[in-house]
Amino acid sequence: MMRKWLGLSVVVVLLDQLTKYLAQSKLVYGEPLAILPSFNFTLLYNRGAAFSFLSDASGWQRWFFVTISLVAAVLLIFWLRRLRPDQYLLALALALILGGAVGNLIDRLWLGHVVDFIQLYYRSFYWPAFNLADSAISLGAVLLIRDALFAREEDS
Repeated sequence: MMRKWLGLSVVVVLLDQLTKYLAQSKLVYGEPLAILPSFNFTLLYNRGAAFSFLSDASGWQRWFFVTISLVAAVLLIFWLRRLRPDQYLLALALALILGGAVGNLIDRLWLGHVVDFIQLYYRSFYWPAFNLADSAISLGAVLLIRDALFAREEDS
């Protein structure tokens, strides 16, 4: 069972890295490419965490977030190993979060920042740009919360 979930994490990492590579090679930094109304591809770099938290720090945040990502990845792998075969939703959530964390970790290690390129907006309100790794982490977090709230007693 563990192999299946780690395989999903690897697929998330590969898709994330492929889309970031394409964004960097096809987009001009900071120039939106309109895809649909309220949806652009815009190449941006994030040296911080979610919503650019700590992006203006002096550089120490890179290693801080690398450390957090590494610790999180190790903990997620141990958690995945301990799951029962019937804990499908929880395993899916953890595999998505793991893949997203590793995808962004690779960026931080090799580039010193995370590559973002998906931009959603409504009129003049712009959601912070994000990437597939962020999407996997967010979806995984929603599934994790859903599992925690609606798990049956015998699932615990």
